[in-house]
Amino acid sequence: MKQRIITAFIALLIFVPILIYGKLPFIILTYLMASIGLFELLRMRNISISSFPAIITLIFLWFLLLPNTVELSLGKTEIVIFYVIIMLFYTVLSKNRFSFDEVGFTLIAMLYLTMGFLFFMETRLESLAYVFYLLVIVWSTDTGAYFTGRALGKHKLWPDISPNKTIEGAIGGIVFACVFGLVFQLIYPLPLPKHVMLTATIFLSMAGQIGDLVASAYKRHYDVKDSGKLLPGHGGILDRMDSLLFVFPIFHIIYVLL
Repeated sequence: MKQRIITAFIALLIFVPILIYGKLPFIILTYLMASIGLFELLRMRNISISSFPAIITLIFLWFLLLPNTVELSLGKTEIVIFYVIIMLFYTVLSKNRFSFDEVGFTLIAMLYLTMGFLFFMETRLESLAYVFYLLVIVWSTDTGAYFTGRALGKHKLWPDISPNKTIEGAIGGIVFACVFGLVFQLIYPLPLPKHVMLTATIFLSMAGQIGDLVASAYKRHYDVKDSGKLLPGHGGILDRMDSLLFVFPIFHIIYVLL
């Protein structure tokens, strides 16, 4: 527990000032986290991070993470198609040592990281307040789910994927998120009606918990406890960002629809 607290304190000392400052340092930090996240996923699949597929996937991930304000000769859909063509051609050149299944894995890994970290950057470019609001939602959901689950949890949520999570804990996480979301709105009002924000908070809290379950599912599938060891006591980058990788794109969709 002591190591976990120390790691969290040091990480926040680095992360929060860069998040607040934004601009190039924030973009560099986001690219770094996404790159580490990719290497964590590749390591689970036993794909060497110095291999051709890993390097090509990293390069294309960097292109897909470029903010939407950056004009490219190719659209991002065309970039993804070009990536698939290269990887499928590589399966032939490697005589299936790099298989069709592994192409699918690297493609999903790239898109999974792109959707989370791209909209992380886009949200920060839109408003720092929105980023803090989403962080409050995720952290209060995790806290509420933990304490409610410990106190009242009796019915397992999804035992095959995450044995310790309960339905009561999941509901408690949503309730905590709504309470802290409203407190945030009172302290730092966002340009959203309260009923809209409350509805959005419920969906975002659920999205964060689904993101957590997705991470649990792929770690269980590849028989690993943590995605990495970069953060002592916490695991890897993906262990800390799993909920946010779902929350930021869902928030973007809600924001566009509004």
